[in-house]
Amino acid sequence: MTPARESGRVHIHEVVTRDGFQMERVFVPTEHKIELIDQLSSTGVAKIEVTSFTSPKAIPSLADAEAVMRGIRREPGVVYAALVPNVRGCERALACEVDEINLVMSASESHNQANLRMSRAQSIAQFAPIVQTARGSRAVINASLSTAFGCPFEGALPETTILEMVEQFAALGIPRVTLCDTVGMANPQQVERLCREVSSRWPDLEVTAHFHNTRGMGLANVLAALQAGIIRFDASLGGLGGCPYAPGASGNICTEDLVHMLGEMGYATGVDLSALIEAARALPELVGHAVPGYVLKAGPSSRVHPLPEHSK
Repeated sequence: MTPARESGRVHIHEVVTRDGFQMERVFVPTEHKIELIDQLSSTGVAKIEVTSFTSPKAIPSLADAEAVMRGIRREPGVVYAALVPNVRGCERALACEVDEINLVMSASESHNQANLRMSRAQSIAQFAPIVQTARGSRAVINASLSTAFGCPFEGALPETTILEMVEQFAALGIPRVTLCDTVGMANPQQVERLCREVSSRWPDLEVTAHFHNTRGMGLANVLAALQAGIIRFDASLGGLGGCPYAPGASGNICTEDLVHMLGEMGYATGVDLSALIEAARALPELVGHAVPGYVLKAGPSSRVHPLPEHSK
């Protein structure tokens, strides 16, 4: 029996309205974002990353962060998170009473420069005042480490580099860490080894895995992380998302595909798959193109079809 089955629920973190929509060329109207988040809140997901409190010039698609966060209906038991890049963003997020502040930096120096235009040391230096700003509020800090499983510019990174970064997060008193496969370079063997090492070194740290399906290994990597004891996973409805500074990176693993797989294998997620699929049906019209998710197209494997007439 795997650790996840022994401990009960696998926690699904939905990131479509932040990680997914930030990559879209069309602006999804504020009222449609709110409607989608409210719909997702009722599906049973454990967390929703609602938006990003960054400069509207940097990410125009999320320029309505305050309006969205203040407009959603809060479902008891659901964590409502937001990404913040600096102290000002943290202050804006706290004013909207977010439950979680998500900080982001890269494990690789080159990707951090491309994505954030600063060194890793500068990013870590920025984390400390944000942590201090959030202290005493309702918000918990999560640090997301991009390119934890490989960088598009540097290739594979030494495992010691990842562990050193996690050590710095822990030293700042950050209780939650997300290991991100930003460009879909991870393989199951690597995932299990790194996730097991992080979990064993910092047993009190709440670790989330964030995979992309760039090379078709996203769900296989979820299974490897489960074997290592990880029970929290980011996913994006319809499989939307990516990284503007990660050449070739396609979307996140698809939420409905993930929930379907886990359910078929006997894992409890607390998520209503039918409600997720219904929510995903609205995405192509919202973003103006088809989405990569499989279960939305094929339906769950429990679906059976009538025999063709010639076979009767």
